[in-house]
Amino acid sequence: MIETNRIEYKQELTESLEKEVIAFLNYREGGVIYIGIDRNGLPVGLADSDGDQLKIKDRLKHNIAPSCLGLFDVISDSKNGLPIIKIIIASGSEKPYFLKRYGMMEKGTFMRIGSSSEPMPQRMIDTMFAKRTRNSISKIRSNQQDLTFEQLKIYYEAVGKTLNDKFAGNLELLNDDNQYNYVAYLLSDKSSISIKLAKYNGLNRVELIENNEYGYESLIKATKQVLDKIELENKIATRITAKERKETRRWDAIALREAVINAFVHNDYTTEIPPKFEIFADRIEISSTGGLPDGLSQDEFFEGFSVPRNKEIMRVFKDLDLVEQLGSGVPRILETYSKACFKFSDNFLRMSFPINVERITNSNEGGAIGGAIGGAIGGAIGGAIGELTERQNEVLSIIAEDPSISYRLIARQLNINESAVLKHINILKEKGFIIRKGGTRGKWQMLFN
Repeated sequence: MIETNRIEYKQELTESLEKEVIAFLNYREGGVIYIGIDRNGLPVGLADSDGDQLKIKDRLKHNIAPSCLGLFDVISDSKNGLPIIKIIIASGSEKPYFLKRYGMMEKGTFMRIGSSSEPMPQRMIDTMFAKRTRNSISKIRSNQQDLTFEQLKIYYEAVGKTLNDKFAGNLELLNDDNQYNYVAYLLSDKSSISIKLAKYNGLNRVELIENNEYGYESLIKATKQVLDKIELENKIATRITAKERKETRRWDAIALREAVINAFVHNDYTTEIPPKFEIFADRIEISSTGGLPDGLSQDEFFEGFSVPRNKEIMRVFKDLDLVEQLGSGVPRILETYSKACFKFSDNFLRMSFPINVERITNSNEGGAIGGAIGGAIGGAIGGAIGELTERQNEVLSIIAEDPSISYRLIARQLNINESAVLKHINILKEKGFIIRKGGTRGKWQMLFN
């Protein structure tokens, strides 16, 4: 284990901690600091890990500007049985970050160069400051100032935490003029934000069979309602074989939860367009506004680099145990679903997770999807369907979303060659899932639509 541009080791908690954290905040990929590991990467442990964690949180809260709350995690860990501390730092959106006692000067502003943290040249400081995001939801004044937060207080009490009289300042719900900001508005008991969760009978948006609306309330309450509804839709399907009774779900529950939370936390609320959730006969789609944060590439996104668009909301979600740690969401999703399930544009990010057809055709469950899909597939195709591989399910999902798509574009989305795509499509045709209408200039038709 060696230090890199994203990894820093410290044998013990030192006075230079803030310097290293600031360098990672100003770095486009963030980073990780391990305390209790020497420069050679060997664990030495800490005498008072719990006490050091409290000191770290307090120092980062009070010694760094702009506020970095919501941009770091302090985690208790161990190596070779020895207690250590892991600090995960996300790249901040309000660069440059600096030591309060020195101000926005070279002496107090740092950048990551290789495996070291160096003073940032004044010209770079000035350039970063000129580009700083000023239209964040923390700086936008709420149109309503008579806000109440009873729901938020209840959720904090449920996890054993209490909001005192200074909670608005502590949670950064006030702007520079000490008035409630847009974050406060989103978390208050009443807001104009409405979250839609629609359900369709088929593969497109033609036949709407259910339209749920969660909103005009705290964003936390709306999030929990959406999670509960999707958990209800993700019913357990039972498959009985000669040897055992296996129970599975339509979608991976962990990946799906991470996707929902990701949509709420990283949505660009300055557009006043909330995240959207749609359930189709073959997939679930989760859309959020804003695309990728500035400076974050798709590769960095998939690797788990965290650049929170709404650090104040992220901080509250972490307080309420809705988020486990920075940068963990996307890698968890990728443990089950491929990168092809993500679609990026300048203004939106959409995650589309296919239903595993094998789960439906081999289940004994009923309900809207069990009837609409299970019945249609079972009746039209019967036992000849067999099992589909994960890759074949991905191809099927892509075709369902764009029936006119070419072999070349499917191959590009899945990062495989066209001959492999042709092989999967031939299997889908042989098993009766799709047919081609209109030749080379035609479209694919789903046989269980």
